[in-house]
Amino acid sequence: MIKVGIVGGTGYTGVELLRLLANHPEVSLEVITSRSEAGMPVSDLFPNLRGHVNIAFSEPDPDILAQCDVVFFATPHTVAMALVPELIKRNTRVIDLSADFRLKDLAVWEQWYNTQHTCPELFEQAVYGLPELNRDKIKDAQLVAVPGCYPTATELGFLPLLEAGLIDPLHLIADAKTGVSGAGRKAAIPMLMAETSGSFKAYGVSGHRHLPEIREVLSQHCQQEVDLTFIPHLAPMVRGIHATLYARLTTHDVNLQKVFEERYANEPFVDVMPIGSMPETRSVQGSNICRIAVHQPQNSDTVVVLSVIDNLVKGASGQAIHNMNIMFGLDEKTGINVIAMMP
Repeated sequence: MIKVGIVGGTGYTGVELLRLLANHPEVSLEVITSRSEAGMPVSDLFPNLRGHVNIAFSEPDPDILAQCDVVFFATPHTVAMALVPELIKRNTRVIDLSADFRLKDLAVWEQWYNTQHTCPELFEQAVYGLPELNRDKIKDAQLVAVPGCYPTATELGFLPLLEAGLIDPLHLIADAKTGVSGAGRKAAIPMLMAETSGSFKAYGVSGHRHLPEIREVLSQHCQQEVDLTFIPHLAPMVRGIHATLYARLTTHDVNLQKVFEERYANEPFVDVMPIGSMPETRSVQGSNICRIAVHQPQNSDTVVVLSVIDNLVKGASGQAIHNMNIMFGLDEKTGINVIAMMP
């Protein structure tokens, strides 16, 4: 059994980790930390876990965490970097769901997160945990940085086109929408039901922290500079991301459907839908699936990719467990081969 610890178990990504790991046949949940809820049984805070998770929250203790085979960090940004170096020294593997190790450019990270990174020496060691991109590196990684939710949906949509050299990399547009759970489990007026229900708005138009992540990953992988306009929106729903991606084709002599089907033919958690499909966020709710459809409206030089995920599963906790399965040599679908919930 894989001995697992979770740092920061009281947020939405934390409870999703618990929900999925509780049914994972190869996992033993050893410790779940929360400074604010230390001593409280996990099932008191999350009744859906009654009978499945029978331990209490505890203060984060590096000595206890280091006894685990792998530790997940489901914490706000800048928290993981304080504890991760000690765990790495003790040969504990780490899967970080925050943004602390996602970028490779330290100056860019410090600019966007407005703070000094306390362990820049781990930047190069960290592996970007998008399995469809870095599976071989993830296998032997000691530190994995799980991609953000918007980046997951966006990168999976653009990668086949960029890899095949079919689009202009300097004119990419991502128009993406998320549910309110993407803002985290916190009391905030803009996230109240009365504020979000029946409304729809853009935010972060001048710049969003996921923008440099998407640009860096696509540019590095495709070995060409990528320029992206990324506009996120808040939609009146709890879960889900719908990314509508636009790019300019550099050739018309290509079967776009075939490009996507071949790229993701062996990927267990990417579903390339039939021609003409319109994937819905509800079709992936609670699952680790990214559903993609590719369109070429009016047979023009514009390609439109529709990419949907559950931001808390494929965009966070499910993808984190996918990484763990790869790291420990398990079947990649173990514990996360969950059918989406409808309605």
